[in-house]
Amino acid sequence: MTETVSGTAARGGKRPRKGLKMKRIFTTPGVHPYDEVAWERRDVVMTNWRDGSVNFEQRGVEFPASWSVNAANIVTTKYFRGAVGTPQREWSLKQLVDRVVGVYTRAGVEEGYFATDEDAEIFDHELKHALVNQVFSFNSPVWFNVGTASPQQVSACFILAVDDQMESILDWYKEEGVIFKGGSGSGVNLSRIRSSKELLSSGGTASGPVSFMRGADASAGTIKSGGATRRAAKMVVLDVDHPDIEEFIETKAREEDKIRALRDAGYDMDLGGKDIVSVQYQNANNSVRVSDEFMRAVEKGERFGLRARLSGEVIEKVDARGLFRKMATAAWECADPGVQYDDTINDWHTCPETGRITASNPCSEYVHLDNSSCNLASINLLKFLQDDGSFDIQNFVKITELIITAMDVSICFADFPTEKIGETTRAYRQLGIGYANLGALLMATGHAYDSDGGRAVAAAITSLMTGASYRRSAELAAVVGPYDGYARNADAHKRVMRKHSAANDELRTLDAVDGAIHAEATRQWTECLKLGERNGYRNAQASLLAPTGTIGLMMDCDTTGIEPDLALVKFKKLVGGGSMQIVNQTIPRALDKLGYPGEQIEAIVEFIAEHGHVVDAPGLRPEHYEVFDCAMGERAIAPMGHVRMMAATQPFLSGAISKTVNLPESATVEDIEQVYLEGWKLGLKALAVYRDNCKVGQPLSASGKKAEEKADKAEKAEGPAEPQVKVVEISRPTRRRMPNQRPSTTTRFTVAGAKGYMTASCYPDDGLGEVFLKMSKQGSTLAGVMDAFSVAISIGLQYGVPLETYVSKFVNMRFDPAGMTDDPDIRMASSVVDYIFRRLALDHLPYEERAALGVFSAAERAAQQRGEDPAAVHSEQVIAELATSAPIEQPQQRAEAAPETAAGAASQAVARQEPGRGGSLESHQGRTADAPLCMTCGTKMRPAGSCYVCEGCGSTSGCS
Repeated sequence: MTETVSGTAARGGKRPRKGLKMKRIFTTPGVHPYDEVAWERRDVVMTNWRDGSVNFEQRGVEFPASWSVNAANIVTTKYFRGAVGTPQREWSLKQLVDRVVGVYTRAGVEEGYFATDEDAEIFDHELKHALVNQVFSFNSPVWFNVGTASPQQVSACFILAVDDQMESILDWYKEEGVIFKGGSGSGVNLSRIRSSKELLSSGGTASGPVSFMRGADASAGTIKSGGATRRAAKMVVLDVDHPDIEEFIETKAREEDKIRALRDAGYDMDLGGKDIVSVQYQNANNSVRVSDEFMRAVEKGERFGLRARLSGEVIEKVDARGLFRKMATAAWECADPGVQYDDTINDWHTCPETGRITASNPCSEYVHLDNSSCNLASINLLKFLQDDGSFDIQNFVKITELIITAMDVSICFADFPTEKIGETTRAYRQLGIGYANLGALLMATGHAYDSDGGRAVAAAITSLMTGASYRRSAELAAVVGPYDGYARNADAHKRVMRKHSAANDELRTLDAVDGAIHAEATRQWTECLKLGERNGYRNAQASLLAPTGTIGLMMDCDTTGIEPDLALVKFKKLVGGGSMQIVNQTIPRALDKLGYPGEQIEAIVEFIAEHGHVVDAPGLRPEHYEVFDCAMGERAIAPMGHVRMMAATQPFLSGAISKTVNLPESATVEDIEQVYLEGWKLGLKALAVYRDNCKVGQPLSASGKKAEEKADKAEKAEGPAEPQVKVVEISRPTRRRMPNQRPSTTTRFTVAGAKGYMTASCYPDDGLGEVFLKMSKQGSTLAGVMDAFSVAISIGLQYGVPLETYVSKFVNMRFDPAGMTDDPDIRMASSVVDYIFRRLALDHLPYEERAALGVFSAAERAAQQRGEDPAAVHSEQVIAELATSAPIEQPQQRAEAAPETAAGAASQAVARQEPGRGGSLESHQGRTADAPLCMTCGTKMRPAGSCYVCEGCGSTSGCS
């Protein structure tokens, strides 16, 4: 335990307070933590595939040798401050960590957190050791802002408040804009705004919250465009008893219908596409705040009252099950809305005397007071798995203490986007400690993710983390005082602490691993309650589970947040460029834990590398298959497996959990209803779902069927009509045959290791007229299908079907083989057909038509990232300038670079797939086919909680 003793005066001469007596965890007295790490120099060169166009270049950067190339690239491009090529640019991880930790340590000393200067030094050294060894990470705003000339913004999550006044609504627009500009996200509940079924004081009818959502969505979209690579992240919540709830529920589903129609018409409707801005409500996640009263009405099939916003009177009654079905149907169609369980959230609220919890941040893990914020940090759980398979409990407790102390210190010096948010955060000091790599930890210890044993381990770790966090918070309260709002909320706060402790007492362990963790968690909660009774608590909130997108990659985590492994195989970037497909390194560790000998482990790993799953792996017992189940693939974890894992950990978290429950494309509306209902029964605070391909897989034929059904009904009602004879003149197209001699281009291509050839022939007066495709051996089924496809396309072109029509229909078509290509302009293809028509568009369509279809060359994408007009790249002068641009100035210590990183040509190469029998990672990842391409580097992104993260450069689709 951390001791407290009388120490330095705090806050500029105020009365002396006790200071923390820090103890070392990983460091050695008299030895700087950097001196215990092997460092090496690397080159970070981010290019547009193989065309030589450099997006980013910084040579001679310094990182620990243990860090992957991917982690070093992400930190260099995302977190190093200073203009590239100037002496002010950071070039070493040491500089980055010194910049951040230096501010934390100085603030801790100034605010009286430490008993002596020696304790401050221990704090400084332990933080630096933990960060450079990837034991934990602060959230991204800390790395962006702390220690720079920018405002010291440390929070990634914000909750705003909107009242039923125009001034408040306009303030909401402004406050969201300030938050988005800083790269963070916010959430808001619009339920105080009068519905469109209520009257204004002037006698007119109110617009309703959905109408005001349009303005906020347009504002967010504009700021997204200004931010170039990161879309605005926001959450919009509406209470289930709001009279406009049905309109809110169906809002995004209706817009999704528009997206499909416009995409089929040839418009660029992908994430970041230029035509997506014509569709509304695309910059927010929507959630319905449901009450226990409503959920009980759903169970019983009763009617439920919708209430006026000002008077609270029931103005309309609806069928609860019908409304619940509409929620599930909309989520089935477009993944929105999610649900937030209002009574559960507020039953675990530590500060109800200050106000109810009405909203959340964009990913739903931060739930607390309006006009507040939360800074996050996540622990890399795999760092605490010891060689003997046990969990390093004592060091886990110590690192939790250290992180909570650092996070609380950050509130002392932090800046906030609005004064209201600053006041609330300083008064309640909400923190969000969490973890990553749970899925990898469970697999490495031989636990299936969807099993009682896996859930017991996860619950015990979560309970230990939160118990240690609040125990440390009580110790901090003795040193620097409880949070300002504690006095008025003391009884409620202590009641919630007892609820956490009671949940811990009810936890049932199954083996030695979770048994030992649970025993320590029980000790932590006992001490927490005792200290809290005496000292109060420093923080109104301590823990939650965030998606850990970019920082998960920074820590080289195999899995993010509470998520299971995404797939059993992945790509690993190599020093100097290139990549190789590898089996996740957790798998050999798991097989060893399960008792398999070395030769058998090698055979199983080789099988997984080839097939991407474990079914029928040589020598692997079927009862062990479940240990290797993933979110996607041959043995995907069932949707309720995700819900049960969330339920196992939720009682031990102050906040909620950022996680999306994945459902297969074949899932029904009833399946989603069941997930939402079980989430309520199991005590979750929030829940979101995603049905595979729901964003693009719901065809317009559904509406066509409805139209046909209506027509049939009308015909039956009116009786058979008399036959009518009409003479219709049909204008038939004529075929324009190709001449015997015509210019042609042959392209050799590779998609996920599958090779092919395409010959495209043109009319002499320009215009594509013929396409021939060759894949596989002559006489094979594939060769025959491709020949037939080529003939069909060629005849269509000769009969006048525009090439852009084919492109609009065939790009984004998904089937295997899919993945990396060897084309510098088309880095990823969702199928061979997708590649072919992207290539034809680039070769034969003018820029304006391609831009409308969302097909750009590498040079054009690079120009977009620089904020230039992509059409300008067609100037030979611009292209020449790009080709001859000077390299970035290197640090003076460049000569120390390791030989393997100094190879000139190799260092210029970019990540590529090494063909081989392993096949494509994409072919094993199911839902990732729906993931967007990264707008920074073009790599396919992967799910991370409710968002997506790019493993190539660390960019996210909205979450820090």
